[in-house]
Amino acid sequence: MKASKIITTASLGIACALVLTAAVTADELAPLKQLSPDGGSACFGRVYDADHLKAHPRQKVARIFFYYGPDPVSRPSEDPSDGLASAGYNGFMTTTVRGAREPEWVGGWCRASEEEGGAGKIRCGMECDRTMAELSLDAEGRLVVGGVARDIYLGGGSEDELGKAEYDRQALGADDDGFRLERKPAADCKAEFARIDPVDPALGDPLRVRLKPDQPFCYGRDYSVEHLASHPNQLTQTIRVFRSGAEVAAFAAKGKAASWPNGADLVVAVTTRQKATRSVQTYSCEGEADQWRCVATAPAGDGPSCDLSQKEIYLRRGANGTMMLANPKASLPFAPLCQADAATETKSDDRVFRLQAMPQAACAQ
Repeated sequence: MKASKIITTASLGIACALVLTAAVTADELAPLKQLSPDGGSACFGRVYDADHLKAHPRQKVARIFFYYGPDPVSRPSEDPSDGLASAGYNGFMTTTVRGAREPEWVGGWCRASEEEGGAGKIRCGMECDRTMAELSLDAEGRLVVGGVARDIYLGGGSEDELGKAEYDRQALGADDDGFRLERKPAADCKAEFARIDPVDPALGDPLRVRLKPDQPFCYGRDYSVEHLASHPNQLTQTIRVFRSGAEVAAFAAKGKAASWPNGADLVVAVTTRQKATRSVQTYSCEGEADQWRCVATAPAGDGPSCDLSQKEIYLRRGANGTMMLANPKASLPFAPLCQADAATETKSDDRVFRLQAMPQAACAQ
């Protein structure tokens, strides 16, 4: 569950999360006094030493932390709302296996067990009715974390999909369960979760902060003869991504500045090797994790002959003020998007573009 992957599409896990969001909210989760007697955040963790790991060769987990409280993972992103908080997550677990540079993590809904004989026990559920962990406190106040599935980071059915050898390589170890964690300061858990996706100062503010709802912008690139000669499969010769005064006014008329960038329109214009005239397409954007997902829109009065929701591009901030545009599904306007030859996947060298900020005049139609 890394935030650093540049382009993602809705997975089964995300779909399950969307279904369950309506059913589980923070208000519906009673405070867990066992974990937090004072009602604040609680942190438990353990870092296993070399002697322990040598004595337990089937245990892969070298570090494990459990945090009870508000989301310790997300930084300000392109989504104006906190997706994890709105999903009601109140329990987060992160583990680092032997030799790994970064942790993996999961979040879920933790509540007192309703099963018979479950007094004092806590069940933390995940999307798709999976179990993240079963918790209890031992006589010494340590958090016992059990019921951890080996495929917790892979998903159900992964053993059949991957095959036994690859599953054993990617899954947790056979002895990765029944952890006993010491109570720690909340800051320890926050520091551990911060290791998941360290902040890259070169990326700067999220796009929804960098780009203002009431201001136009223009990004683009003009590819040189030398670049095109070295990329024979690239069709794009010039590309512009922009909001003009018209798009700014249209968004203002919607009266939804608080939801920025959701509902914002932008325009993509390209010229290709084959023709010098610009092809132009408008997209409607939504914040999604740390990127904007923008879906092609049909001109007023035109009925699209294909599913435009499949014609999408993604924007993400690049280093040092650049803009990354990705085009995974033939969404650049080389041809009318519903034309038969526009249904194929984009050529490999027209998938990802690194764009520079340009004067607004460079994007004028």
